[in-house]
Parts: sequence; C-alpha cells; structure tokens
Amino acid sequence: MMAEYDLILRDVDLVRPDVEGTQRTSIGVRDGKIAAIAPDLDGAAEVVDGNGRLAFPGVVDAHQHWGIYNELGTDTETESRACAQGGVTTALTYMRTGQYYLNKGGEYRTFFPEVLASSDGRAYVDYGFHLAPMMSKHIDEIPELVSEAGVPSFKVFMFYGSHGLHGRSDDQSSFLMIPEGERYDYAHFEFVMRGIQAARERFPALAGEISLSLHCETAEIMTAYTRIVEREGTLSGLEAYSAARPPHSEGLAISIASYLAHETGLTNINLLHLSSHKAVDAALRMAEAFPHIDFRREVTIGHLLADFRTAHGIGGKVNPPLRDRDDVEALWSYVLDGTIDWVVSDHACCRDEMKFGAERDDVFVAKSGFGGTEYLLAGLVSEGTRRGLAPHRVAQLVARNPARRYGLRAKGNLAVGFDADIALVDPNHTWVVRAQDSESSQEYTPFEGFELTAKVTDTFLRGHRVLENGKIVGEPTGRYLARPTS
Repeated sequence: MMAEYDLILRDVDLVRPDVEGTQRTSIGVRDGKIAAIAPDLDGAAEVVDGNGRLAFPGVVDAHQHWGIYNELGTDTETESRACAQGGVTTALTYMRTGQYYLNKGGEYRTFFPEVLASSDGRAYVDYGFHLAPMMSKHIDEIPELVSEAGVPSFKVFMFYGSHGLHGRSDDQSSFLMIPEGERYDYAHFEFVMRGIQAARERFPALAGEISLSLHCETAEIMTAYTRIVEREGTLSGLEAYSAARPPHSEGLAISIASYLAHETGLTNINLLHLSSHKAVDAALRMAEAFPHIDFRREVTIGHLLADFRTAHGIGGKVNPPLRDRDDVEALWSYVLDGTIDWVVSDHACCRDEMKFGAERDDVFVAKSGFGGTEYLLAGLVSEGTRRGLAPHRVAQLVARNPARRYGLRAKGNLAVGFDADIALVDPNHTWVVRAQDSESSQEYTPFEGFELTAKVTDTFLRGHRVLENGKIVGEPTGRYLARPTS
C-alpha cells in the first residue's frame, strides 16, 4: 500500500505569520507541497521527529548578491549552502551588467541566459533574481523580462553614477559598462520608473508584484564627507566609513526617489537596507507625503545586530554603513512597531583576499559587503525574543512579507498547498558565531564572537531535508523561480 505522505514532520510548534502563538502539531508533505497539518498524522515514507522545536516557514531572503565577488556558479553552490544552514529556502539575488558579477555589459536578452546557465543545478535552495536596468536598452527589455524571464523586480543604485561602489572610483564609465553618451543619473532613474510602470499597466494581473527597489544614498554628499573624514583624520575604521556616508545622505536620496515615483506614477517602491533613524524617518515622511505610493521598508540583520563599535573589524564594511548603537536601537523600535516590512541579509560573500587592501586597517580601500544569510533567522529570533518580538512576527518579516511582494505565491507560509519549505529552530540553544563554522566560503564575519540564543537545526526544501542537525545533506535540488510562482 502506497504511503499517504512522503514526509511527516511530527511534534513541532508551528509558526504561522497570520496566527499569534504557536501550535503543537504535525506537518504532512506530498509531492513537495504541504498536504496536511494535524496533530495525529500517519502513513508516511519518512517520519522526522521535531522534538518540540519551532517550525518556521522557510526564510525568503530577498536581498543577496551571488556572484558579485566570486564566480557565479561557485557562489551559487557555496552561498546557497550557507542559506540552508540559516533556514533560508528561497534566495533572491541582485544581478546587473557592469564590473563585478559577469563583468560584461550588453542587453539582458543575451546576458541573463548566461546567468541562468551559470547557476543551474548548483543551488541547495530555490532562487530568483532582481535585475538592474543600467542603460536605456534595458528599460526597453522590461516587458520581456517580466513575461518571459520571470523577473518582475528591478533595482536602482542611486549613487553609482558619481561615486564608486567601495567609496572611491576614478572611472565610472568602465565600472558601469554602459554605452558612450549615456548617463546613470536621476534622469535615467526616472525613465526606469516609467518603464516599470508601463509594464505594470501592460500586465495588470501581475501589477501588484512588479516593483522597483532602490539603494538610497546620495553620491555628492558621500563624496564631500569622505574628503572631510580623510582630511581630518580623527576617525578610523567602520566609524570613519559611517561618517563618510552620513545618514542624511540616505534621507535625501529617499526623498528624491519618492518624488520621482510620484512623478512617474510608479506606486510599488521598495526602500532597501535602511540603516539609520534618519533614513526611516525620511521614508515615513515620504509615505505621509505620497500616501498613494505603496512603500515597503527593508532592514538587514547586520544593521540590527552590529554597530560600528561591536562589529569584528573592518570586515563589517558595507553600503550603507553599520551605524552607531543609537541607530541600531532606532531600527529595532521600527521593527517592533511594524514600520519595517521585512528583514534580509544583503549577503555578499567577499573572501579575505578580495575584501582587504594591502593596508588591512584602511577601511576606504576595503571592498564593501559581507555574508550573513546563515545568521538571519537565528539572529532575528535571538535578539527579537529578548525584545518581545513574537514568533509569528518573525515569520512575517522573513517569509510572508517578501514572498507576497516579490511574486513568490507558493512561499512564505506553512499552510496546505504551499511549498513544504520549513526551518526548524531550537529557541533555547545558545551558541557563539565563528566564521570557521559557516558553509559560506567567506573566511571572516563581522559577527565573530556574537552570542545567539536560537539555532536553526534542520531545513527542508519542498519536503527534502537539506540541513540535518546543523549539517548540509544531499545534493543540490534548488530551482530557478520564474515569478510569479504558483
């Protein structure tokens, strides 16, 4: 007699984003989907005892950067292993033409198939891409990317045209790899918005899931303050980098982006990795000024866990920078009151030999970005529990909310019919972060020595266990998600 279920996960405390509290129950999985949720399920090919651990929806880490500093295929394998280690079952990674990533320009109709080929068959979790329209031809390609490539989410990096990725850049044309005569500036951002809004009107059934995300920092402010910080020479390390990219640079860019959204009629706007009180305050002011715009506000686990004093060395250099403790506390207050829509890792694996310059203590020559997807769920549960953040709110922040925004209709919840993506968390497991224990190929972490009080023990992707007792198991079975998924 054939078993009714492929897997029964017994004796778990079910965490649902729309239900307060937890429910001790079992989960039945068939054909990669959740087929039943009830206390006394029976008849499965495989039974796993949850031992009362929390069962969260698999995390949707909606902000990663596979392939930015390493070959894309290599990153797809190693960094997806780090995802599974952290309970992440879906990674949405940013991709663009230009320096880094594939290190080439051109149109997405030739570029994106190479991206898909490089990552195919190598991921331990499901994955998708956000794309950045870097030149005018990319704007023309937006409808095709939405309807044929399954990419409904796009990005603008507001400082790229005049300020380098790492704080210094002498040749923006070679960095951006855009055609001669084109500029990556506010006018381009406006036309990107018009192109995305045109796609929303062309595909009304998908309009709610077609959006633009913005990295909001102002190049001119950062250039001026970098000169001041370096000239004065009184600050060093991550504190100097924060001062060189001050919070009001974020606030100003948010204001400009918001008005452009208003001007172009684009109502789906995501404000990425807000790092400071001033940034969130500006975002709230813009939401009040333009109530017809559906703003979503994102923070990273890095900005919630570390400040520029507690981070372990200048490996914590990231854009926008880690801030002072007052900003960390402000971000937590916004998480707790519901102002923040989702929490991500902004995972960008940058290995030691790439990250640091010849002078390892010079923050201005170090590369920007670091990994952290493996600490996203554990860090949010650990610090959030201490501050009164309920488990169902964690599930909203790391699963349901980003899944809904980005067209992941089968992800983000533990309910019948959804993908059986599950992260088991021991909420009473105290451990110390050590880079050497990570599945990422990055040899350091700014969270080195941090004590967390919750740990992801097991991760299931569509019912297949990819993490067992903290160890990666099996072969890569992650799939590219052409969105919207069903």
